[in-house]
Amino acid sequence: MRSHLLNDTTAESYRRSVTEGVERVARKLATTRGPFTGITPAELAPVIDAVDLDRPLGDASAALDELEDVYLRDAVYFHHPRYLGHLNCPVVIPAVLGEAVLSAVNSSLDTWDQSAGGTLIERKLIDWTAARIGLGPLADGIFTSGGTQSNLQALLLAREEAGTADLSKLRIFSSECSHFSVQKSATLLGLGRDAVISIPVDRNKRMQSVVLAAELETCRAEGLVPMAIVATAGTTDFGSIDPLPEIAALAEEYGAWMHVDAAYGCGLLASLKRRHLLDGIERADSVTVDYHKSFFQPVSSSAVLVRDRSALRHATYHADYLNPRRTVAEQIPNQVDKSLQTTRRFDALKLWMTLRVMGADGVGELFDEVCDLAAAGHDLLAADPRYDVVVEPQLSTLVYRYVPEAVTSPAEIDRANLYARKALFASGEAVVAGTKVDGRQYLKFTLLNPETTVSDIAAVLDLIAGHAEQYLGENLVHA
Repeated sequence: MRSHLLNDTTAESYRRSVTEGVERVARKLATTRGPFTGITPAELAPVIDAVDLDRPLGDASAALDELEDVYLRDAVYFHHPRYLGHLNCPVVIPAVLGEAVLSAVNSSLDTWDQSAGGTLIERKLIDWTAARIGLGPLADGIFTSGGTQSNLQALLLAREEAGTADLSKLRIFSSECSHFSVQKSATLLGLGRDAVISIPVDRNKRMQSVVLAAELETCRAEGLVPMAIVATAGTTDFGSIDPLPEIAALAEEYGAWMHVDAAYGCGLLASLKRRHLLDGIERADSVTVDYHKSFFQPVSSSAVLVRDRSALRHATYHADYLNPRRTVAEQIPNQVDKSLQTTRRFDALKLWMTLRVMGADGVGELFDEVCDLAAAGHDLLAADPRYDVVVEPQLSTLVYRYVPEAVTSPAEIDRANLYARKALFASGEAVVAGTKVDGRQYLKFTLLNPETTVSDIAAVLDLIAGHAEQYLGENLVHA
């Protein structure tokens, strides 16, 4: 069994196995004709259930053969131009190269004596991102598993900085379109979901700062503590960006921690055309960025950044076997001192390789392309009498719904749109997402692939309309 360990004696076996795996994936990518096969859980589950994990195949080629049946054949492929579903991006090759390197070397980014250069590379990328945001000379941060963890850590720091022993008095303010991880974080931090005050949005799905001001004043009048305001720079459903300068001014006035959830909108940090949409983010106390959304990185690649590095002390714990207190005096850079995680992958290497090969402008050009595509898609939807589109996009998301020419009930239209989404997914021809707006069922394009064209969008809209019309027609016949 030692022959399977990666070391100096098995380097050639490693090369052969990984090369074969890469070749198979490359062939799959080159021959995939749709984003999905349409397989159902009921069809795939027996195939996987039939695998006996206690009877190994003993051979990498045989395992790859099996993998074709249990995974590769039916995977959802985000690189396909008609994958228009969730916030999943196609990935850039330099980042995949970085993934291959970091997996083989397997550095753990918790302490210097496990990562050395990896520690400094991660710190360099944090400094680079903080500079792009404009957080100032005291800024710092840490890579995380994703936006949910980043938001949790930011709100942990905000809770501790509030300096209030009575957690029942703490309040968090976020828009009604903010990510669900805000409520989840409040629960995990012992505050409860009721601690989150939901602020309504305007017609462009941006937080109403006037209502925020009134709620903050009520909070103060009731003797409660405005712990944090969470502004969203790129809501999951609409890609909308809250009015950051106005929110920053209110945070300063009421002494609240300002956190900006830019998990989606962080691509604007590299944009050559739209960076101004993030104006005001430099006034935040903390910022979430998800490189695995709009920087075209493989999952996972995220970070939380803070204006004042001293706030990260709230995540610091010392263990004699790992990061004893003496290492602080010795100026040994242990990243675990800033992180909620202990063992942690060297995910920063993927972004490092991307910037060293493509540069930030290259990433920004790709993100600008998908934002331009969304603008063109909005024009297409607005001119199509079959569809109602909710809001003009700031980023790359379009929310819309099919509306039949013949008058029918809103509930029936809801069911037609839901049916169309499911039927499209089952066909494997395209993947779109869904959401609700004012209680009604809508569909969603999340455009993160520069290879997607306006023609792709038009073709998918025709497919959706066909499925919806089929549903309504069949129901009419049955009625």
